[in-house]
Amino acid sequence: MAAANDLRKGQAIRYNSDIYIVLEVTHRTPGNLRAFVHAIIRSIKTRKSSDVRFSSTEKVELVEVNRETLEFSYKDKDEYHFMDPKTYEDTVLSEALVGAGKDYLTENLPVTVLYAEGKAVEIEMPSSVNLRVTESADGVRGDSANNVQKPATLETGKIVQVPLFIKEGEMVKISTANGAYMGRA
Repeated sequence: MAAANDLRKGQAIRYNSDIYIVLEVTHRTPGNLRAFVHAIIRSIKTRKSSDVRFSSTEKVELVEVNRETLEFSYKDKDEYHFMDPKTYEDTVLSEALVGAGKDYLTENLPVTVLYAEGKAVEIEMPSSVNLRVTESADGVRGDSANNVQKPATLETGKIVQVPLFIKEGEMVKISTANGAYMGRA
């Protein structure tokens, strides 16, 4: 058990008989009131975030979390196969666990997998990935009044808005946080 003051981003806690990942923590001391810890936590089971307020002296149960860097190998039906680059062991994760990260997975892409109590509970993607444009319409000359964009299909099947000058076969940098075009790679 640890005091709520000791909570840090990235830790896992047991709260309401579920395991939660701590996304944000702020310690507050309002005027003449008692200090408290405001935390934003996300449930591993439901994937929903919630705001929680702990008394600064309240005890919270920390859960052991291990992080491993694995490389994406391939997709097989509804399962995603990842390889440990050190031991060459194969780890299989479900499509529900991979979530929105499936739109950014390419062969040999390193990702961080969080393990709580010995089982994989979350996948952390890199902040950006480089993907090849497989399909994109040509930009029309003179169609550049302002920041005009066109849809482009990436090698993973995801469709993003890119500037008119991007052509098929080019590598582009995509943010994994919001799926937005960041520039050429």
